[in-house]
Amino acid sequence: MTWRHRLPLAAALLPLLAACTAAPASAPGTAKPAPGFPYEITNCGTTTTLQAPPKRAVTMNQHVTEVMLALGLEKSLAGTAYLDDAVLPAYAKAYRSVPVLAKEYPSKEALLAANPDFVYGGYTSAFDAKAGRSRDDLADAGVATRLNTEYCTTGAVSVDDLYREITEVGRTFGVPDRAERWNEDARATLAATGRRIEGVEPVSVFVYDSGDKTAFTAGGRGIGNDVIARAGGRNVFADLDKPFGDASWEEVVARRPEVVLIYDYGSTTVEQKKRRLLDDPALKDVPAIRNHRFAVLPLSDTVLGVRVPAAVGKLAAQLHPATRR
Repeated sequence: MTWRHRLPLAAALLPLLAACTAAPASAPGTAKPAPGFPYEITNCGTTTTLQAPPKRAVTMNQHVTEVMLALGLEKSLAGTAYLDDAVLPAYAKAYRSVPVLAKEYPSKEALLAANPDFVYGGYTSAFDAKAGRSRDDLADAGVATRLNTEYCTTGAVSVDDLYREITEVGRTFGVPDRAERWNEDARATLAATGRRIEGVEPVSVFVYDSGDKTAFTAGGRGIGNDVIARAGGRNVFADLDKPFGDASWEEVVARRPEVVLIYDYGSTTVEQKKRRLLDDPALKDVPAIRNHRFAVLPLSDTVLGVRVPAAVGKLAAQLHPATRR
C-alpha cells in the first residue's frame, strides 16, 4: 500500500483518535456521584461524609439488623452479629443470606476481617472502647459508623426519632424512597391503633426486664416509654432519666402498678419472671400482682427499630382487652 492509499485511512481515523484523547465519563475520579451524595450526616456527635452508599456494612444488635432488612439492604451487608430473639419471619430469608460474625459482639479482629466500610450499632456497647471497637478506633481503620439514636438523643425518645432513624439510614444507603414508604406505613399502623383505643383510661404499667435485688426497668428516655403511652398505658418509672435503669422493690410497691409488662428475652423465661414476682411476699399487695395482670413483649419490640408500630398495637390489646378486634 502506497502513502497515497494510506491518507484516506488516516483521515478517517482522526475523529476516533480525537475521541480517545478525551477523558471518558467513567474514568477514575471523574464518575458522577450517586444521587444524594456526597451525604454528610451527624449522628451522636460524630459527623461523617459519605461519597457513596456503603457496600460492606456490618450490623451489631438485632434491631438495627432488622432496620437494614426492612429497607431491603441485605446485599449491602457483609456481616451481622448479636440477636436477642428470632428475626421477624418477614426478614428470615434475607437474614440467612448474611454472614453471622459472632453470636454476640465480634472481636475487633473478627469485625475488621469482614472488611467493612460501615458499622451500624444498636447499643453503645457495640462500640466498646475496651474491646477496640470505639467509633474513633473504627474511623482510624477507615470504617464509617452509626449508633442507633435511642442512645444519644437528648430528652425522651419517641416515634419521631424512629422516623428520623429510618430516614437517615435510607439516605445513608441511597434508598430514601424505601425509607419514606416505610415511614408512611408506620404512621398508618400507629394511627389505626390510636383510633382503636381512643378515649380509654390509661393504666399504670411497671416494666420488669430483669433483676432480683433490684428491678431493672424501663425509664422515661427510651422508646419503650412512648410505646407504653401510645398503647394506653402510663409508665410508673417514666421519671427515671434513662432508657433503662434500676429501681428498688420498695418503689415498685409504692407506685402500685396495675399491669406488669415483662420483656421477654434471654435464658430466663416469661413464666420464671412471673413466678419471681408472684412469689415475692413484699409485692403481694401491688394491684398487678394481686390481680395477676401481666403483659408481655419481646425485648426487640421495645427498642428503637422497625417493630415499634406493631408493638404498640400488641401492647394496646393486652392493656385494654375490650378494644381488641
